[in-house]
Amino acid sequence: MRSFPEVITSVAEMKQWRRSKTGLVGFVPTMGALHAGHETLLKKIRSRCDFSILSIFVNPAQFRPHEDLSKYPRNFEKDFETAKQAEVDLIFAPTSTELYPPNFSTFAEETSISQPLCGQYRPGHFRGVATIVLKLFQLIQPQIALFGLKDAQQFFIIDRMVRDLHLDVRIEGVPTLREKDGLARSSRNIYLSPEEREKAPQLYQALLTIQKKIEEQPCLHPIDPLLEESLQLLKKYGFKIEYLECLSLPEFKSFVSPLQNPAPGIIAAAVYLGQTRLIDNIILYPQKLLDRGFHFIS
Repeated sequence: MRSFPEVITSVAEMKQWRRSKTGLVGFVPTMGALHAGHETLLKKIRSRCDFSILSIFVNPAQFRPHEDLSKYPRNFEKDFETAKQAEVDLIFAPTSTELYPPNFSTFAEETSISQPLCGQYRPGHFRGVATIVLKLFQLIQPQIALFGLKDAQQFFIIDRMVRDLHLDVRIEGVPTLREKDGLARSSRNIYLSPEEREKAPQLYQALLTIQKKIEEQPCLHPIDPLLEESLQLLKKYGFKIEYLECLSLPEFKSFVSPLQNPAPGIIAAAVYLGQTRLIDNIILYPQKLLDRGFHFIS
């Protein structure tokens, strides 16, 4: 095991490091506050590449004015130890002024599949995500980049950006890592009170219920009554619902699955428990997406 991962904080150093390396470079972009889900991504990328790079950058461009950027969890010392255990070669941890210098005014924006779900409730968020990921791809020039599928809409937006802009990087999605009771691992879970933490797995259970009923009746239409049933149940548990929807993939349009040829889709939700925002999803018929050229790894 390596004694330490190298840490780079400047754009100039990052470019110099990359120019000095040949071989397969794998990349995992994060905002830090690493948990077991991130650790899984790091171990997977390390096992497949000559060099593995982790970025830690809390991106101000993806936070809306009322979202408290300063409260996003940060613990670089803990993140460093996680990276060390995963045998990461390099941590790229730039400051905001390194990536957004004075007079910065150029952004990347996907304008179709970024509009529903989180895009509807967090306008500008995915523009910030696409911009920072594009900048990191430009600096790091990875051949492979891994993204967790808990943020499935983000995964499909980044994949679309790569295809549309002909970027030379393979985007791979990794299934959501969950606690034993089904709660998706997230940096924000630390904000849940003990009572809220006990209720939180009901979100995933609601998604599983919808999935089961859709797969039992693939031509079920409309599905709004099914979603409404789960929505009302979640409200009884104390969830405040931002959205609970089922959409087609990769188009993120209305979901209709023909009986003879089930179509891929996503059941996605964003909710609040107290002050903590939780998102989760289940992808329907993922094999159909593999057939269309998307990349998922287990």
